[in-house]
Amino acid sequence: MHFVDLTYLQGDYIASQHLTIVGGSFLLPFATYNERLSPIWISNFQDAPISSTIGIQSTGIGLGGMLRGSAISRRKYSIDYAAYFSARSNNSEFPARRSAGGRASLYLPDQRLEIGFSYSRLLQGVNENFIATHVWWEPKDTGLRIRSEVSRGEHAKGYWVETAYRLQTFGGPDSLIGRLEPVFRMQQTFRSDKSTISDGVPLVNTQRADFGLDYNLPHNTRILTSYARQFSPNGNQNVWETGIVYRFLFPAWKGK
Repeated sequence: MHFVDLTYLQGDYIASQHLTIVGGSFLLPFATYNERLSPIWISNFQDAPISSTIGIQSTGIGLGGMLRGSAISRRKYSIDYAAYFSARSNNSEFPARRSAGGRASLYLPDQRLEIGFSYSRLLQGVNENFIATHVWWEPKDTGLRIRSEVSRGEHAKGYWVETAYRLQTFGGPDSLIGRLEPVFRMQQTFRSDKSTISDGVPLVNTQRADFGLDYNLPHNTRILTSYARQFSPNGNQNVWETGIVYRFLFPAWKGK
């Protein structure tokens, strides 16, 4: 079994040190999972968080324009932003819903801490608003990473918290043990009504705990294994998953 998919197709123009103009089909910059972690060679789990569908307008893709960059950059802190507008598209390769929104983030380099806020508005059919906050923390000189999101729509809300610890203290990140990375994710979703027009969240309140063990091999190869236990009024279930991810890279143009 195999599949071929086009994730995004965009053109970037660096107008200044504070502004990049983006046009085409792009990943919506709402919260963090969709834009930063959805590629299979980056995420720690094979499944996306249940609440990650909130605010990304069903497809997770925008077709239009986006402005992004660093609004302020200082030694102690920096503020990044992204603002977009998407047109409606029923094309199978470039599906998108008419929407607008963006994200702003504060990053503290000394603490290696990022805090952000996102907003998105659906502009077709019944107009709806979505908001989200995220916190990422990667303590200095450790293999620990903590990532989290809280998102809310008109009909549902949810959160997820994920931790990962690379065992690099045992001989470095490229040692036999240092390539191991235990991961854990806790997540919950809550419904306010039975409408799923815009968020894709389950019709009943759901909570799930994911336990995983990843192994980072050389040459962009990773082995992902996980076990999850999901609880909901519709019934509890176990989810076992394992997979191998290899990121194949090649130059688009011959370098000098």
